Amino acid sequence: MTLRCAVLDDYQGAALTLADWSPLAGKVEVRTLREYIADRDRLAAELADCEIVVIMRERTPFDADLLRRLPRLRLLVTTGMRNASVDLAAAAAQGVTVCGTASSATPPVELTWALLLGLARHVSTENRALREGGPWQSTVGQDLAGRTLGLLGLGKIGTRVARVATAFGMEVLAWSENLTAERAAEAGARLAASKQDLLSRSDFVSVHLVLSDRTRGLLGEPELRAMRPDAYLVNTSRAAIVDRPALLRALRENWIAGAGLDVFETEPLPADDPFRSLPNVLATPHLGYVSQGNYRTFYTEAVEDITAFLAGTPVRQLTSG
Repeated sequence: MTLRCAVLDDYQGAALTLADWSPLAGKVEVRTLREYIADRDRLAAELADCEIVVIMRERTPFDADLLRRLPRLRLLVTTGMRNASVDLAAAAAQGVTVCGTASSATPPVELTWALLLGLARHVSTENRALREGGPWQSTVGQDLAGRTLGLLGLGKIGTRVARVATAFGMEVLAWSENLTAERAAEAGARLAASKQDLLSRSDFVSVHLVLSDRTRGLLGEPELRAMRPDAYLVNTSRAAIVDRPALLRALRENWIAGAGLDVFETEPLPADDPFRSLPNVLATPHLGYVSQGNYRTFYTEAVEDITAFLAGTPVRQLTSG
């Protein structure tokens, strides 16, 4: 019997072209969904005939309720080896195997710098003016050399961001709850005395933390007010680490100069969301992990996951334990 597989949220129509799906020919019928389905009833109906579903990161949550409505589901493949939007315990209880794929830290590092550089040199403003016949040079950009970059989090991604900063001649401060001075020095950074110390001394602050109970709302009104009015915030990590109402107020009332944002609490971002129109926001639609190299890895290993599952030897399994 041929199994059915749905590949969700293939916004760019890249899933079937960036990997070789031929090993599944005759065994699995694969279809892709190009648009995000927000309505849970419609989503459950769309996937009702599927034994296999491939999801892209955390674009579409698979909670216990959705899993219960998919009794045919046997294999859920998520891109990346960590997905907080999948209820792994509920999947296991229902007999659904969950597998992941590798993911590179390079693309989010590069996007972090695209946002930071875009903010520093007002690229969006100047590009719009050039295209629309506006003023020739209307802003004065910030230098990076000699400025201070503050990193909240110095893991795999934060460390690479720090190394680029030193190439620009920036001073790098870093802070997280368990970060040591020795670990910071290994990445070319100095350990800030505290979170508030880092925020008050940095010209640019970039967030590179995993979302958890400890980091949710880590940057609220007191923290944003601690930043200098000419400083910028960049968040390519998780939106909920920064308190949304506080950030909106900070941007509207110019507590900070601006923000570069790639992550939002509701995605896709609603058409009327203020982050789409605030003049001091440079925003991208969660592109941190979206690159040809990453997508090739995601979908190539998704095919491997499906092939191994069909052979009775699942690989890269994710469990709640």
